[in-house]
Amino acid sequence: MPESTGHPLQLSVVIPVFNEELNLPTLFARLYPVLDALGRRYEIVFTNDGSHDRSFELLRAQHARRPDVTRVIDFNANYGQHMAIMAAFERVRGEVIVTLDADLQDPPEEIPKLLEKIAAGSDYVGGFRLNRKDSLFRSVASKIINFVRSKTTNIEMTDQGCMLRAYRRAVVDAVVRSGAINTFIPALAYSYASNPAEVGVHHAERLAGESNYSFYKLVRLNFDLITGFSLVPLQYFTIFAMICCGGSFLLVLVLAIRRIFFDYTAAEGLFTLFGILFFLMSVAIVGIGLIGEYVGRTYQVVRARQRYHVRETLETGEPPARS
Repeated sequence: MPESTGHPLQLSVVIPVFNEELNLPTLFARLYPVLDALGRRYEIVFTNDGSHDRSFELLRAQHARRPDVTRVIDFNANYGQHMAIMAAFERVRGEVIVTLDADLQDPPEEIPKLLEKIAAGSDYVGGFRLNRKDSLFRSVASKIINFVRSKTTNIEMTDQGCMLRAYRRAVVDAVVRSGAINTFIPALAYSYASNPAEVGVHHAERLAGESNYSFYKLVRLNFDLITGFSLVPLQYFTIFAMICCGGSFLLVLVLAIRRIFFDYTAAEGLFTLFGILFFLMSVAIVGIGLIGEYVGRTYQVVRARQRYHVRETLETGEPPARS
């Protein structure tokens, strides 16, 4: 157990929790010994993201068991993994912050690897999963999404889906000050880091339960990533729309010449023009949706609505003042 001294905490571990009652006992049994063995003063900040099962009861019991190092933030509803992490970031006390999923697919035993990179001078360390144990669909989808992200943003990540990451306090403070609402925290942190690094970590099959990320959530998350850090989608769409308009104009011109000089019937050109019209309408609709996404992100920021509501916080002692 870490000593209780007047020195600032060296390490904070942030773990979002949503319906993980089957995994939490094993997580507790593996995580605390790993951190105790580091010989550092640490804390673990769990955010219960509106779980419907017994997750909060287990977190409450664990806080009672290890109140010196355990803190629990309890949301009144489900606000999403990244908002759960943001709430913890606003309250952490450590000089180094590590994020970890509760499903044990990223083993807590890999945390020392990230801390070694931090000690070597990096201010942001991202893990990338070795020998992934996910389904073929998720693996292929992840590769496609990584490819799209690399072509549309300047965020360089080998594996954006790995939540096992380490940050120095200055990077986390910058993320908190940004006030971002819908964003991808690892990418946002990367943009604030001056010396980012990556390290390979082992990956395991999910111990119990099912992934809380549906196909829609995965698409939504990566759409937020692309639109939140780049205007390239808008630029690509503008170029594509210009090409379509130019091609359509040429096609209409060709049809007009054929009609005037070769006396083609009206019916033949009518259906072709309908095809052109429908295509251009679909391009316009896609463009409206893309522009709406950017406008919607701006609206969410300017309306300044409360991002989440904390129902209860379990912790011992008062946090030190943030620098």
